[in-house]
Amino acid sequence: MEKHKSIRKGRLFKNPILEALTRTTPLLSLIVYLPVVLAFLYIAIFVVNLSLLVVSLTFIFAFFFWTFAEYVLHRYLFHWVSESKGARRIHYLMHGVHHDYPNDSQRLLMPPIPGLILASILFARIYLFFFALGQPQLSLAFFPGFFFGYLIYSFIHYSIHKFKPPSFLKPIWIHHHLHHHKYPDRAFGVSTLIWDRIFGTLPPGHGSERKTVAK
Repeated sequence: MEKHKSIRKGRLFKNPILEALTRTTPLLSLIVYLPVVLAFLYIAIFVVNLSLLVVSLTFIFAFFFWTFAEYVLHRYLFHWVSESKGARRIHYLMHGVHHDYPNDSQRLLMPPIPGLILASILFARIYLFFFALGQPQLSLAFFPGFFFGYLIYSFIHYSIHKFKPPSFLKPIWIHHHLHHHKYPDRAFGVSTLIWDRIFGTLPPGHGSERKTVAK
């Protein structure tokens, strides 16, 4: 049954237009999202005149901060359990459908329209945070770093479900497959295992389990 589900495509809406808006491809994601990152970096450097050093350090910090956000969101939001029917529906839209149909390639990346809406809300929050610190211009370097971290995560996640891993990334591939197929309450990191190690959510017998899944 699990194998049969993995090769089918989940459906979220009966309306064909709404359903189409929940799907995307890697090329479309690059075309839509990468210019956003580049545009913010351009504004930060050439319009606001932030120094290249400040932009670089802020970008790098934000990139790594994304890995923490990725872990927290996956653990506490995407796997949030509620008895509410509405909450269960929202959970299924956000993440449940991916667990039911993990190899549905058109649901492995954030679709453009909801993605841009969420990115706008995210930037507004980041801007307000830095505004409160008296450094609103830093949001122009932090946001693209954070968003670029999300893009890297997205394409790693896509690749995990679509391709065999390169040898140096094999632990990450195995880690995520353990989350899907054996330990849904563990292995929340996708682009890195660091936060699972720090917060104690590595799968039990991590070394031996990795060998088992790899065979």
